[in-house]
Amino acid sequence: MKITVFFSSEEHPIVPHLSRWKKENSTLHDIELTNNLDEVKNGDILFLIACGEIVKHDMRKRFGKTLCVHESNLPEGRGWSPAVYSVLNNEKKIWMTLFEVEDAVDSGDIWEKISFDVQEHELANEINDKISVKTLELMNFAIKNHSDVKPIPQDHKNTTYLKRRNPDDSELDVNKTIAKQFNLMRICDEKRYPCFFYYKGHKYKVTLQKF
Repeated sequence: MKITVFFSSEEHPIVPHLSRWKKENSTLHDIELTNNLDEVKNGDILFLIACGEIVKHDMRKRFGKTLCVHESNLPEGRGWSPAVYSVLNNEKKIWMTLFEVEDAVDSGDIWEKISFDVQEHELANEINDKISVKTLELMNFAIKNHSDVKPIPQDHKNTTYLKRRNPDDSELDVNKTIAKQFNLMRICDEKRYPCFFYYKGHKYKVTLQKF
């Protein structure tokens, strides 16, 4: 099969996993990884992974299927950073949905859903590793079952939306305990959206590591 995987940023933690996946499957499929939409050509499947762009119909029609993996139990949790919100809401499980891409964001027919448990002590890098493993699992499912799967339309009556987070959402409150803010501390991306706080006229960055 001819497969293209588009991701928005080379800094995203899933990229090393995608590179290993491409190498492991290079003898079975013609695989291209790119974060440049101008390099997206045509093929059997276009995967949108960790994708923040709107990929329009003119591009999608070059492929047999255009599929996306989203870290929520769609139609709940459409929008931005669903896994982050799951941790902030102290949820014990993160759902992941494989679905067909349509013009409306996160609205397409569902191919498959899986989930994994989140431990209360796990940090962002550990959770992201789990997300990456499950993402590849869903991609492999799509490749294996692309001609047999029977997509299920979403029940749009149950749709919820998540707002886009910004760097200011990573600010800690110096008047609150670590325990009360631990979920925020552990899910912040230390490279892209690090935790921080202001104290005595200065801004401080917080990093979190296990020993």
